Amino acid sequence: MWVDSHCHLDFPDLAADHGALLARAAAAGVGTVVTINTRVRRFDQIRAIAEAHDGVWCSVGTHPHNAHEELDVTAAELAALAAHPKVVAIGEAGLDYHYDLSPREAQEQGFLTHIAAARDTGLPLVIHAREADARVADILRTEMAKGAFKAVLHCFTGSEELAMAGIALGLYVSFSGIATYKSAADLRRIAALLPADRILVETDAPYLAPGKYRGRTNEPSFVIETGKVVAEARGVAPDVLARQTTDNFYRLFAKADRGQRLQGA
Repeated sequence: MWVDSHCHLDFPDLAADHGALLARAAAAGVGTVVTINTRVRRFDQIRAIAEAHDGVWCSVGTHPHNAHEELDVTAAELAALAAHPKVVAIGEAGLDYHYDLSPREAQEQGFLTHIAAARDTGLPLVIHAREADARVADILRTEMAKGAFKAVLHCFTGSEELAMAGIALGLYVSFSGIATYKSAADLRRIAALLPADRILVETDAPYLAPGKYRGRTNEPSFVIETGKVVAEARGVAPDVLARQTTDNFYRLFAKADRGQRLQGA
């Protein structure tokens, strides 16, 4: 069984027919999906999707692109929303210095708020880090020293230094379809270096379809193609990586019920 640890089922490209989309995922061997919140003020939509389907879980949080819109969201509010049985993570939050769609000060404030919520709830923080490796690492080291929390560097595209800093702090690292691209040899090299008990795979759907499907709308069933490429980079069979990443998922996202799967999975 595979797990898509990060997608966005509420985004328009995926919202038309969740039943068919999830049936395709189940038929392909995907048993569990996490749909990730990007705006707390739209959390009700995410929660409703997760409530409607076995094997679908969700997070609660504010994407760094939207940080300036939700600076009033507190760690206590995030923790209260995270009490819902379908919420298995906090985020995604972090720093994006590529687009800078939100002021960096707002991104950092939001990041710290989400770290506090992850620490308070015991749920893993889903971290978005793009072209901000050094600052993300600094914040993680500083905050981890104040009190441990669980986290994953999602859709990893950073440096070996950031990956290893995360591993040293007890974090997990998740790879998306980007790892399948011809230009991503260095990313595959990093994937091969990481401990087997710290890696995850994801789609980040509807974005970043793996090479086999590039140009199409990404969806949870495509996570297997990323898994195959990461497995090859690591020198293991795909079914071995499927088992490892699934075990890792349930260790990190411990609130998710392993017995609950997509229908048909």
